[in-house]
Amino acid sequence: MYIFRETIRAVRMTLVLWLLTAIIYPLAIVVVGQVFFPFSANGSIIQNIDAKPIGSALIGQVFTSDQYFHGRPSAVRYSQGKKANPTGISGASNLAPSNPELTNRILEQGNQFRDENLEPFADLIYTSGSGLDPHISLKAARQQLTRVLRIRGVREDEILPLINKYTDGRFLWIFGEPGVNVLRLNYALDLQEINRKENQ
Repeated sequence: MYIFRETIRAVRMTLVLWLLTAIIYPLAIVVVGQVFFPFSANGSIIQNIDAKPIGSALIGQVFTSDQYFHGRPSAVRYSQGKKANPTGISGASNLAPSNPELTNRILEQGNQFRDENLEPFADLIYTSGSGLDPHISLKAARQQLTRVLRIRGVREDEILPLINKYTDGRFLWIFGEPGVNVLRLNYALDLQEINRKENQ
């Protein structure tokens, strides 16, 4: 009889814990997220003027055209090609500092910046740990400013406010460094160009 009572008690406790942790808590988090933080809870998806998604503000993308600010290099190519992984897998190259492949890649990128008379900032040469970092430093953004101004044919005072606007501050005002969200900035540049053409 004692074993039977204890078994029923254990089953009851398991069911209560399962109800709390597998149903009530996840549902509460979903409701709080959808009510108070719907943009973040749904992946921080950026849409264009046609209401089509162009990417997430939380995940870096590759911009190769000189008219755009370039983000951090990435060992992950989740969003390119026909076999793209839509889940946005993350990860680094896991190449050791002594690996010649890593050294050659860094030297190649450094030489490219040197040929353009640019200082090779770390976040434009080294990949992030996740490979999905959507931000670059303010210095790295300003480093590319001259190139973007020249290609787009605009004035510095037309782009600097956008850089400031799309700079995310420190987490809780003390952790990390401010960073420029590359996708938001580049899309704002495209919108600015569309508006300029419409007003001509």
